Amino acid sequence: MGIFSSIMGKIFPPKPKPVAAAPAAPAAVAAPPPAPVAPVDVEAVLTALAASKGGGGNWRTSIVDLLKMLDIDSSLNARKELAGELGVNAGAHGSAEQNMALIKAVWVALEKNGGIVPASLRD
Repeated sequence: MGIFSSIMGKIFPPKPKPVAAAPAAPAAVAAPPPAPVAPVDVEAVLTALAASKGGGGNWRTSIVDLLKMLDIDSSLNARKELAGELGVNAGAHGSAEQNMALIKAVWVALEKNGGIVPASLRD
């Protein structure tokens, strides 16, 4: 599992497992389509998590603080992996420039995957 998948797993509820059709069910009866997953208010989820952990540091603008709050490896190697997953090529690995680009890329990727992310986090 990649770093971004780990982030998604901590913020989004698990997807329901598909129900297998009964073997005796006629072939002409199609299974109902899966119910749409409601969008997740990313800021609300993370704010609640930060409150439960005594603040969560500066998770809104720091990729290291966000990863630590989510109990995900925040080492340089983990951030290099995340940069590769999200296509972030700003600055040298571990630089402030790259870390700032990473946190913004995470917010954009969460939004693309069904999260509601306020502009204050994306910009």
